[in-house]
Amino acid sequence: MTEAARKRMAAGLRWMIPASLVRRFVRQQDGATAIEFAFVALPFLALTFAILETALVFFAGQTLEAAAAESGRLIMTGQAETQHFDKAAFKQAVCDNIGGLFDCKNNIYIDVRTFTGSSSSSAFSQAASTINTSPIQNGKFDPTKTDFNMGGPQSIVVVTLYYEWPIYVSLLGNNLSNLNGSKRLLVATSVFKNEPYQ
Repeated sequence: MTEAARKRMAAGLRWMIPASLVRRFVRQQDGATAIEFAFVALPFLALTFAILETALVFFAGQTLEAAAAESGRLIMTGQAETQHFDKAAFKQAVCDNIGGLFDCKNNIYIDVRTFTGSSSSSAFSQAASTINTSPIQNGKFDPTKTDFNMGGPQSIVVVTLYYEWPIYVSLLGNNLSNLNGSKRLLVATSVFKNEPYQ
């Protein structure tokens, strides 16, 4: 295109688009709010969902703690022993205390350990060292590290429930997951001394 043709085209465009229309377009503010919200919407929604998910994880953890205390009471009072509970029956008792928040059949793991010693304090110190051991190996939960031993009267018992909770929202890489596959291992523990039942 020659220089003269370019000048004719520019003059024609000036004639087609009046200057007042251009000034009005520049001053117009109608869509500013929508554009500003578009910039803010993604971080706002990500933060909102992260807050909701964090609250749900804490609520699930508290529900699991309540289930550990309630089902541990079956062992502490001797009901589990007199009803001949095995690991599956105890897991069912735990699931009965949890409700519909969890996928109890597939993702919950039970660990019941008994400690004895020359005194209650030595048995409790053994139990405390067991509580601090992690069943996570290479980012995966290792169910082979669980046990089921309810003990007898006057035994020190540690009931630990593990649940793999799925995490959906990660906020700038700082998410709640501590297992591979975007899952968080929820842990609930109840430590008690069995009553002198029988």
